[in-house]
Amino acid sequence: MNQMKYPKRTDGVYDIKAVGSKKKTFVLWREVVMAYMAPAIMAGIGGLVTADRGLQIAALTTIGGASALMALMIGLLLRSRVGHLKWVIGAPHLVVVGVFAMAGSSFGLYAAWVTSVSVESMIPSNHMAWVNRVWIDFPLSGFIASTIVTWRWRLAVTTNFSSKRRSEK
Repeated sequence: MNQMKYPKRTDGVYDIKAVGSKKKTFVLWREVVMAYMAPAIMAGIGGLVTADRGLQIAALTTIGGASALMALMIGLLLRSRVGHLKWVIGAPHLVVVGVFAMAGSSFGLYAAWVTSVSVESMIPSNHMAWVNRVWIDFPLSGFIASTIVTWRWRLAVTTNFSSKRRSEK
């Protein structure tokens, strides 16, 4: 009798999985877009649920904008010489993320101070509600954005570094 040969169902599945998991790349523009979208959507939902019009507007302006700006700055910093420093690559993952998270929230606090002082000097009767929000929005956005960007950058660097070391052996 003639028996038909059927291909194995698992042929090719392992090849596809291996191709997708070899290298993780860090693409800055994607990180900046996600740094804007994620907190803006979450804060916008929070504003809709609580019927807080100020939070809905802040979601699109101060919260999303500060997150995107911080992600851009941290991403550029990590892609520059700072990202090639020995302690940044050699230190434990959580230590590096923690240091950059504190730096991001500190910069957010500084940006809030600069914003409130400059608005106060331009418009002496400071009755704008959003100026009071920047004291929370900027440091929190800086903390979250720098944590996520540093975490993802570090994963990409260690994945690419370890795959290069394996190919050299």
